[in-house]
Amino acid sequence: MVYRFLIVSNEVDNFVREIKIDSEATFLELHRAILQSVGYKSDEMCSFYMCDDDWNKQTEITIVDMGQPSDEDIYIMNDTRLDELIEDEDQHLLYVFDYMTERAFFIDLREIIPGKSLSAPLCSRSEGTPPPQTIDFKEMEKKTFFTDMDENFYGDSEYDVDELDSDGYSGIDGISDSSFDDDRY
Repeated sequence: MVYRFLIVSNEVDNFVREIKIDSEATFLELHRAILQSVGYKSDEMCSFYMCDDDWNKQTEITIVDMGQPSDEDIYIMNDTRLDELIEDEDQHLLYVFDYMTERAFFIDLREIIPGKSLSAPLCSRSEGTPPPQTIDFKEMEKKTFFTDMDENFYGDSEYDVDELDSDGYSGIDGISDSSFDDDRY
């Protein structure tokens, strides 16, 4: 079988890569195909994560064994074939390529092509420029979304923090009507 993965980034709108790879290939082969398709160096720590439908991380597949004690199975890219963990179309994966800042590509298994095989991975679609492989923390802070908490933050320019009082809070553990008069609040 051949897997057709679609890879996108939340940092660059027009970035898309499509990788076709044999289902019996390892995660290390997929890792190398991604690096080659985006022109990244192979000297950075990275991991794949199997995700649920809401992109929540579940199983991690690491590039090296970190030697951490765990009661969960440990998967290493070189030792784990794709078809061991991936069975269904629309399977979501994250590929964390910048470990220090948790930057990642979003990967979706778009198609399983039965009766075919590939001897080597193939980048079948390449659009846009990938985000830089690494960025420092100062640059990450610039990219971090910050929400101004001004008078319009709550959607009402007439919002007044002094309107909050203890009404409705009595009876909740540890809160009495008089506890809001305390200087801590």
